Amino acid sequence: MIRDAAREFTMKEVLPVANALDGPDAEIPMSLRDKMAEMGYFGITIPEEYGGLGLGIFEYCLICEQLSRGWMSVASIVARAQGGWIMKSMPEEMRREYLPRVVRGEFLNASALSEPDTGSDLASISCRAELDGDEWVLTGNKYWCTFADGADYLIVFARTSAPPSPDKRWEGISCFMIEKQRGGFPPGMTGSPIPKIGYFGWKTFELALDGVRVPKRNLMGPEGKAFLLMAKGLEGARAHTAARAIGLAQGALEDAVAYSLERRQFGMPIAEYQAIRFKIATMATEIEAARQLLYFVCNEIDSGRRCDKEASMVKYFASEMAERVTSQALQIFGGAGYTKLFPVERYWRDARLTKIFEGTSEIQQRIIANSLLGKSEVEGMIAGRAFGGQVRQSKEAA
Repeated sequence: MIRDAAREFTMKEVLPVANALDGPDAEIPMSLRDKMAEMGYFGITIPEEYGGLGLGIFEYCLICEQLSRGWMSVASIVARAQGGWIMKSMPEEMRREYLPRVVRGEFLNASALSEPDTGSDLASISCRAELDGDEWVLTGNKYWCTFADGADYLIVFARTSAPPSPDKRWEGISCFMIEKQRGGFPPGMTGSPIPKIGYFGWKTFELALDGVRVPKRNLMGPEGKAFLLMAKGLEGARAHTAARAIGLAQGALEDAVAYSLERRQFGMPIAEYQAIRFKIATMATEIEAARQLLYFVCNEIDSGRRCDKEASMVKYFASEMAERVTSQALQIFGGAGYTKLFPVERYWRDARLTKIFEGTSEIQQRIIANSLLGKSEVEGMIAGRAFGGQVRQSKEAA
């Protein structure tokens, strides 16, 4: 019932908006966001005592798969709620203050983790935070911060102390909540949109922080331990990305099936030709395989069992599958698929991104391999070199 309701909402409310607006200057309409709030989609995993639905990662991914079948950006804005950072790190009085606003879609976040020179190696961030009386002062640059302008608050990772050793480079990184007005940036921060080939509906920014002041109470979690705070949410985040990839692939498959039954060549629908039939059979099989792996991972997460390896597997498998399936769907459309006349090109563009964000396919393979084989000596060498670079930077800064 949850899945079917989400599909009905997507086909009626999300897909028409995506087909009409998708493009570099598109913005997810506030009217659509209000309808999503009415459906409870901003509070799927927030406990009922705060106004949420009190459901698990399984239901969260069921819904987000369907939303992605319409527009991946809509399934992604759902993740800007759920109270993730607040529920992980804030005291009860702050949860009661903020979470009901999250559920209503009135307090959505954007996360600033990556930097111009730091992507997968987040332990090497250089953005700094220094305590000045009752405020933290943040200085540095951030990259790939989607929804930075439209969010109600930013989550910024910054280094508050030097790491103690190469194998503990993650220590000394802290997490800060910066409240702001929608449509702009807080004092001391500027943002420049990054031109993208997809993931439309909102903008992605490079941010410059020059003395951004944050109240002391807005330090989220223990000082210097934010990397662990982030790592605890990776399983759910990667399952969410897999769900989005599956939704894109499902949309491409359904559209390709419909088109193949309508498009006639040499006197018959192209669905009659074995080449097309086999493409569709393979596409459907790969989607279902990814979906069943996702269900397993979601069940493990909701049961409280560790599944970092399996979460990486489903994120890797589903995103790679989505690129293949959407590409094959575009091929079935032929020249029509390479136009803006059909949404298959949107599924194709957005599917390509799922192989990059929330950890690239190569990072997922590294995690899986390390789980099976242990960490390689090369990783230790890389960590040592990065640590040495940080020491040099710290000395130069001093």
